[in-house]
Amino acid sequence: MNQHTNMWLDRTLLLLVSLFLCITTVFAITAHPVHSDKWTDEYDRHFRKYSKRYFGPLFDWHWFKAQAIAESNLNENAVSHVGAIGLMQIMPDTFKEINNKNPHFAEVNKPRWNIAAGIYYDQLLYRKFPNTPEQDRLYLALASYNAGYGRILNASRKLNTDAPLWNEVRPYLPGETRGYVARIKKLMGITG
Repeated sequence: MNQHTNMWLDRTLLLLVSLFLCITTVFAITAHPVHSDKWTDEYDRHFRKYSKRYFGPLFDWHWFKAQAIAESNLNENAVSHVGAIGLMQIMPDTFKEINNKNPHFAEVNKPRWNIAAGIYYDQLLYRKFPNTPEQDRLYLALASYNAGYGRILNASRKLNTDAPLWNEVRPYLPGETRGYVARIKKLMGITG
């Protein structure tokens, strides 16, 4: 083999090893379900309170804790490369819109208000799918939280239905969004 072929093989091997490490890191992060001892219960009272307020007393608040794990690994100081803040990774402009309707949500960087704003926003997105079965509505709301409602709406329009189902919309969504919802489901102990 010539030197050019050897360099190409070395680069390919390095890329494959890097990809393997990324994949194993992702699986290591998601290996612990939301109910496990790996995750702190420090914020659970906020997840319970705001889940009950915006989704009712029978809704499983663990969905929003799983979402916060997917968003920030429960790191209240997390800031994304695009500027999303806190446990629920709220964009500052989104928080301003939410705060206009909820002026008592004091600051986006305070865990209580970050969680409240995230769950409130989930409720707004959830309500945008009124004719869809409950579990599909939740998955579509979570996907909207990640990719934006417009993107989910465009994907559901390809189906020509007013009651989109998650498994029908999913193929039209970005891989990141499909992975995001899959990670939350896995944290909740749901496979597939």
